[in-house]
Amino acid sequence: MTTKIQKGIRRRPDLDTVYTINADGSRNMLQPADVKGRWHTRKNVIFALLIAFYLIVPWIRIDGAPALRLDVPNRTAYVVGHTFTREDFYLVFFLITGFGFALFAVTSLLGRVWCGFACPQTVFLEGVYRRIEQWIEGDRNARLKRNQGPWTFDKIWRKSAKQLAFVVVTLGITHTLLAYFMPVEEMVPAILSGPSQHWVAFSWTIALSAVLYFDYAWFREQFCIIICPYGRLQSALIDNDSVVIGYDEKRGEPRGPKGKADGDCIDCQSCVNVCPTGIDIRNGLQLECIGCTNCVDACDSIMEQVGRPKGLIRYDSLRGFHGEGHRWLRPRVFLYIGLALLGLTVFGFTASKRTSFEATSLRARGMPYTLETERIQNLYSIHLQNKTTTKAEYKVEPFAEAGAPSVEWRIAADVVEVEPLGEATISVFAFVPREQWSKPFPVGIKVSDPTKQETQIVELTFQGP
Repeated sequence: MTTKIQKGIRRRPDLDTVYTINADGSRNMLQPADVKGRWHTRKNVIFALLIAFYLIVPWIRIDGAPALRLDVPNRTAYVVGHTFTREDFYLVFFLITGFGFALFAVTSLLGRVWCGFACPQTVFLEGVYRRIEQWIEGDRNARLKRNQGPWTFDKIWRKSAKQLAFVVVTLGITHTLLAYFMPVEEMVPAILSGPSQHWVAFSWTIALSAVLYFDYAWFREQFCIIICPYGRLQSALIDNDSVVIGYDEKRGEPRGPKGKADGDCIDCQSCVNVCPTGIDIRNGLQLECIGCTNCVDACDSIMEQVGRPKGLIRYDSLRGFHGEGHRWLRPRVFLYIGLALLGLTVFGFTASKRTSFEATSLRARGMPYTLETERIQNLYSIHLQNKTTTKAEYKVEPFAEAGAPSVEWRIAADVVEVEPLGEATISVFAFVPREQWSKPFPVGIKVSDPTKQETQIVELTFQGP
């Protein structure tokens, strides 16, 4: 049930205890009331767009490649038409850094807007699982009454149907996630062929399904309160000018029934009843608040009914609630935005300089050089990697700088064909007359893709006695 009755006194959320945990350590399962309002409508639209994006992206192809997929066996990632291989993994650092500091900047400006509107935990829990719960078990009062009552046929079938629906939805979420790691064309036959044919994918899917089912069916808001570190970071990321959801204490207090207190708050508990983490926003900004705006819509609805101005609970800064206004641009905002732009700029610039293939030298087996009667011989191994999803042909030829000693070359193949995302290694021999040798000097191999007009120079060193 939502509340725990002790000695006839209804327990209320406070700042000293976690409302979702009872005094005896048992779980206090929340049953948030449904809410309607402008913020709720906006949130539902965002939820629908994000869920649609999640479901559709695996089916989208750009230039024949997946719009977004991580191919773990081949250590390859496809991102909006670009193919990244294991050699590009270092770019992840700049990408994560950029998005991380961008989130810091948003938090310093607008509090936990990410948690309330875009976090997958919130999107699926509030946008899917709680909706299913309301459709099958009814509104908050009906759920509370049923939970406190005996196990009747009505209670059993509703609880069973709800859990069955949770299992089906969870399997849908995890199988969609699987499509981000294996081609959709292969995933559907893999599902139909049975677990024995794809036991690794099956094991991961079942394990993840169990975790998500436990999370969305029972753990719920405890994930945000206990596990997620982002809530704890907010105290370091926001300041008195950050726009957060709060209660206008100057206007609302002293609270009490209409006509019996001077404040606008009538202490109806609507803001508490709709909170998905079980807090009372009137106690101030708290770690458990995910910025979902449920309390804003609930309070505005009550204010409209009692004929008082909306906005008793609203988006504002701590300075704003004290009538001091707030500043949007502060040093910390400039710092976070600057670091975010730095990370994303480095990622974008480096990614734009990538070529469709990679040519490198490998250490050849044996001695670095061999001595013949009149010549010195060096053996090199040139490794080619095709980073595209189409077959490619590469031209291999020697490259000599002006003034370099004369070198005779023998290349195993002037033109090398490499399969999509494939690799090839060719041997290259270089010869220099012994009388021309004095010390090691640089040489090179030029590898080019005529169709894409891309060229790479593999820098080598000619060794001798």
